[in-house]
Amino acid sequence: MATILVVDDAKFMRMTLGTILEKGDHKVVGEAEDGQEAIEMFHKLKPDLVTMDITMPEVNGLEAVESILSSHPSAKIIMCSAMGQQKMVVEAIERGAKDFIVKPFDETRVLDAIKRVL
Repeated sequence: MATILVVDDAKFMRMTLGTILEKGDHKVVGEAEDGQEAIEMFHKLKPDLVTMDITMPEVNGLEAVESILSSHPSAKIIMCSAMGQQKMVVEAIERGAKDFIVKPFDETRVLDAIKRVL
């Protein structure tokens, strides 16, 4: 079982992902709705893994990934993106994200990605 921080500006997406993670025997230790909140919660909670939306207000997912990895280089982050954001996904991987999952979420794909990254 992994502790996971779920980051997405849409509550529905956080709830959907949380349900999938709990079915996979993982524990959601926190939820953030923007990158700045994600950075603060990561430092406080030190989760095993972060699922990070790319497009968010204030601080976006790419900036949050860079910030988290600058102080915790071993952090495991999986990006979440809607279809058509391939360029941003590639950029996120180049900045240090370990994998990505596409919205709408497929339960098997989400759990496989988490297993691979952990």
